[in-house]
Amino acid sequence: MNKESGNWLELLGNLQGKLDDEVFENVLEGESGFRLERIVSDGQASPEGFWYEQEMAEWVIVIMGEAGVKFEDEDEERVLKAGDYLMIDAMRRHRVNWTSDHEKTIWLALHLK
Repeated sequence: MNKESGNWLELLGNLQGKLDDEVFENVLEGESGFRLERIVSDGQASPEGFWYEQEMAEWVIVIMGEAGVKFEDEDEERVLKAGDYLMIDAMRRHRVNWTSDHEKTIWLALHLK
């Protein structure tokens, strides 16, 4: 994928076959410290007992598929479908409980300082 120009629909590409592991791909990085990442999940979830606790804030949107995201400080899981997004503050503990097993889930994650 060309980092300087291109077609955003390319973010939906390279999806043939079942993925054993999630795919993480940096799409764009800026000198000011932001990073845009494409994540492709195929039924994966955070390991049991694992919580993300990231130093950068993260804005994440589901482009395709579905996922369940749980924040440690909330009782209910949030279900994200295509078009849904979340802003996750730095150091806020969260995990992915599940992603679609009948189709791939494509996320865009914008990491911000």
